[in-house]
Amino acid sequence: MTSTTDLERLAHQEERLQFHTFDQSTAWALGTLIKELSEARRVALTIEIRLAKETVFFYAMPGTGPGNADWARRKRNTVELLHTSSYAVGLKLEAENTSLEAKQGLPLRDYASHGGSFPIRVRGVGVVGVATVSGIPQREDHGMVVQALAELCGVPLAEVALD
Repeated sequence: MTSTTDLERLAHQEERLQFHTFDQSTAWALGTLIKELSEARRVALTIEIRLAKETVFFYAMPGTGPGNADWARRKRNTVELLHTSSYAVGLKLEAENTSLEAKQGLPLRDYASHGGSFPIRVRGVGVVGVATVSGIPQREDHGMVVQALAELCGVPLAEVALD
């Protein structure tokens, strides 16, 4: 898989994985689904769901540490600012041979362009929140969020998963 192909697929994900409505109950369902998926895979994640820049779901699974929560915060900051997945941001920056710090003056202490954070969009409204995980390699972090979003949005995973 090339980064160009991945970027095309990531744009497709962001178009397809949109909700008709999203509220605290939906956030709870998304967070608990990600928890269940990670337990089934026997991986430990820190999970954060934000709605209107307010944390409405947070769970640090046994096996994670404060560093995972910090990674989640940094990835989430990137998505809240740029309204695109942190994985897509990282791939775009890599293709341009630059960084968030060099391109936009964003401190690496507060922003990360690693996979695992995804914008929550409501059709006709736009970005209303962010779903973020941290704990496994970045492409897998990203895939975990995408899998849960696909299930809740009623989109077949095969249609949006990275190859």
